[in-house]
Amino acid sequence: MFYHPILGLAGVLALLSIPATHHLFGTESLPPLPPTVPALVAVAPPATPNPEAILADLAQAQVVYLGETHDRPEDHAAQLTILQALHRQNPNLILGLEMFQRPFQGVIDRYLAGSIDETSLRRDTEYDERWGFDWELYAPLLRFAQAQGIKVLALNTPTEITRKVARQGLDSITEADRRYVPAPADIDTSDPGYRAFLEEIFQQSHHGHGNSAGFENFVAAQVLWDETMAATIADHLRANPTQPVVVLMGHSHGIYGYGIPQRVQRRLGADVVQKDVVQKDVVQKDVVQKDVVQKDVVQKDVVQKDVVQKDLVQKIVLINPPPEFAAAGPGAIADYFWYTSP
Repeated sequence: MFYHPILGLAGVLALLSIPATHHLFGTESLPPLPPTVPALVAVAPPATPNPEAILADLAQAQVVYLGETHDRPEDHAAQLTILQALHRQNPNLILGLEMFQRPFQGVIDRYLAGSIDETSLRRDTEYDERWGFDWELYAPLLRFAQAQGIKVLALNTPTEITRKVARQGLDSITEADRRYVPAPADIDTSDPGYRAFLEEIFQQSHHGHGNSAGFENFVAAQVLWDETMAATIADHLRANPTQPVVVLMGHSHGIYGYGIPQRVQRRLGADVVQKDVVQKDVVQKDVVQKDVVQKDVVQKDVVQKDVVQKDLVQKIVLINPPPEFAAAGPGAIADYFWYTSP
């Protein structure tokens, strides 16, 4: 069996005081393709065929997901390569990061504006306490974003809320929490394929003796991450439908479209609607009173209309995925696998 940790899920297990397991992705662990997820196209190892064609396809999407193993430098190097290529094709794109939590968006904005330095960014986002992986894995991406004027979205749920939900369930979400996470009614834990996938992980960690209440809280905490990130992405696209998002996240948030992608789709529907404000012509006329000429400006009503950007397109790319993904069969996991040189 090939042992491959999903570090994001390990984080939820840690919050639940469950020992993280490395037995997550044997071939038998992969759930079948759910009927509700559209067929995707996966390419097999050992090389990434025609990366130029893949990049051209990714450039047509409103959301591109680049799935990583968090502690692998080669994954992050590939993400930077893809981000740079997509930025050359569309300098208007933005970057969404799982590794920053939503309350710290203002800190990221100040860094991008040059108001604080990288040391302050790391400290003031509490990166080491809340994420903890080697800073230099992500720093080149942040430096590139700052240098190119790319907006960066902090996508993730505050640790305090994730921990609470992992222990007490979705009903523990308060009105104050909803500044940063969706309402419980907007958090969907019902997907049978995703639940089966998570249940195997949960039961392995409990050696087959996990209870139903603990499992429900485990699912709630994992889905809360997905829903919070999806809500942040969807909110951005509603306001900026012509500004695509490149999302960096762990593999588990993208495979089969389970985690973030299907939840963005649910929030936006098939189309992205842009509110386009049209101001009619300003009419100016002269009013003459004796020797004084008065400019009388008449402004007509402002008209708002909806411009529909058809067909929300999302693409999932897994960076250096484990062999079991390829073994699951083409079309089952993601749009593309991207392999780097050994």
